[in-house]
Amino acid sequence: MDLRPTAEHELLRRTVREFAEAEIRPHVMAWDEAQAFPMSLLPKLAALGLTGIQVPEGYGGAGMSAVEYCISIEELARVDPSIALSVAAHNGLAVAHLRMFGTEAQKQRYLVPLAKGETLGAWALTEAGAGSDAAALRATARQDGDAWVLNGSKQFITHGRIGGTLVVMAVSDRDRDRRNISAFVLPRDTPGCSAGKKENKLGMRASDTSEVVLQDCRVPADALLGEEGEGFTNALQVLDAGRIGIAAMAVGLAQGAYETARHYALGRRQFGRPIAAFQAIRWKLADMATRVDAARLLTYRAAWMRDQQIDRTSIESSIAKLYASEMAVRAAEECVQIHGGYGFVKDYPAEKFFRDVKLCTIGEGTSEIQRLVIARELLAQ
Repeated sequence: MDLRPTAEHELLRRTVREFAEAEIRPHVMAWDEAQAFPMSLLPKLAALGLTGIQVPEGYGGAGMSAVEYCISIEELARVDPSIALSVAAHNGLAVAHLRMFGTEAQKQRYLVPLAKGETLGAWALTEAGAGSDAAALRATARQDGDAWVLNGSKQFITHGRIGGTLVVMAVSDRDRDRRNISAFVLPRDTPGCSAGKKENKLGMRASDTSEVVLQDCRVPADALLGEEGEGFTNALQVLDAGRIGIAAMAVGLAQGAYETARHYALGRRQFGRPIAAFQAIRWKLADMATRVDAARLLTYRAAWMRDQQIDRTSIESSIAKLYASEMAVRAAEECVQIHGGYGFVKDYPAEKFFRDVKLCTIGEGTSEIQRLVIARELLAQ
């Protein structure tokens, strides 16, 4: 594995960074206060290929690698983690599920518009009683003639209110054990599908998170995504890849927090000199930079393995997600600490990084679940 970035990698990083600085940074706090994803940004993201990052060009995507996906998410998160979260959830969940398991007809109907940024995707797995225990779903899918009827509610769904295409997991056969969950793809305007409560969140507030309600939601037989009863197995495969995106988001957030702290430490003067001259601050910055670099390498390793089409990357994805997310929490905390009182007010970016970062240790599998996955792989006989 060659860890040196290619000229294409450097060009991509520079392009996305310039975009984020010009199109996102001036609006970060306004979007955060509005608690809404800025739909006006969607065509601009699409123009850079960021709505179909790993989708083949034949389906309207950019055809990038997993490493390039990480670079893109990282650079967005460096400026605004909530925008990075929306892009990662769109690409890494709904789009990925269709790309990996959709039929040709489903790809033409749903994947192409998603990749082109004509709409956002929502991936509906989590329920009030099925979080870490994702197999404990209560939403049902009942066959009725040549159709399926969906009932239930989904919670904490990214783009649950604004997503134009939804991928929904539901129990399709109560008589089977854990292989009883199927996935379905449906348009937002399907009768019986509606948005429920919009969550009022601590952080990542510019990324829409809402409940999705299904009430006698009737979909045709060809809405089944993948094989019947294979929805949970497929969802785990999607999450394996998706966790790499969350790791990249954590790396980008931590990079942004480090740069913010460094800039402040060089400009803030106390006792007649910049606080960056004091050993306590210098060591904080050194530790932050070291941890960010380590997390980036773990993340790129997992992404590189995906690019090599190595069948199982569960442990590498979980290690990257676990370390990067917990490292980012520490980096955001140190960023606030270096700012002192100014880190506690919204005039400086430190407090937003601090609010946003905690989701990294929760979304797409908590730190506890990552440790469970890692231990299970390490102890497998």
